[in-house]
Amino acid sequence: MAQWSWTRQQKKPMQCWGWTPCHLPESLFSLDSAGANIPDREEEDYTEPEAVEADPAPTEDSNHTDSQKSPKVNCEERNVTGLENFTLKILNMSQDLMDFLNPNGSDCTLVLFYTPWCRFSASLAPHFNSLPRAFPALHFLALDASQHSSLSTRFGTVAVPNILLFQGAKPMARFNHTDRTLETLKIFIFNQTGIEAKKNVVVTQADQIGPLPSTSIKSVDWLLVFSLFFLISFIMYATIRTESIRWLIPGQEQEHVE
Repeated sequence: MAQWSWTRQQKKPMQCWGWTPCHLPESLFSLDSAGANIPDREEEDYTEPEAVEADPAPTEDSNHTDSQKSPKVNCEERNVTGLENFTLKILNMSQDLMDFLNPNGSDCTLVLFYTPWCRFSASLAPHFNSLPRAFPALHFLALDASQHSSLSTRFGTVAVPNILLFQGAKPMARFNHTDRTLETLKIFIFNQTGIEAKKNVVVTQADQIGPLPSTSIKSVDWLLVFSLFFLISFIMYATIRTESIRWLIPGQEQEHVE
């Protein structure tokens, strides 16, 4: 697998990963933006995570050699003794993803980059909310890509939803499947880590409610409003200047005749 270091990428509009792109103001992805509360750590080198698709689940008559294939990522399973409530943690604007990842450990974390106004993120939400119950030994985080702009740029998130598997603080694999359901996510995690999901875990009514919202938030696209205002103002200014030039030219010709 080809590898290269993570570098600052050219800023692109954020898209909602699906048929219809959802654009964000390009200024949101400036690493020098005043609203960015994330420390700039781009001096560190990162390996491009492997983009993989969830392979079909192995059938009962599958070859034992395939079923015993060693996992691509060796995850240290966390101690869940005494833990009863396994839920997804959503980072707010002031929280840094790197503070929740252990650079010296080998425990694994599945991180979702989403935006609240993207309907594809909303449709994925109930399935992602149920994952902590299916894999209690793993960590699950979600963050708003529009609020964590430097992290989005750093990890190549130009479209949402984007799911990355981390081992410690290192991105190891990217979920790259158009069918984003609990079952495909289970298969993806199993193929990468070798950890099997708990049985009888399904998407419940509580997963529809939260922690990640399953309904997209409609908001005013202020970038579009500003763009339209600027365009209309420019057209009006150009029209006025053109009319002024037309009035000046005949006057200049009359002076030359006299």
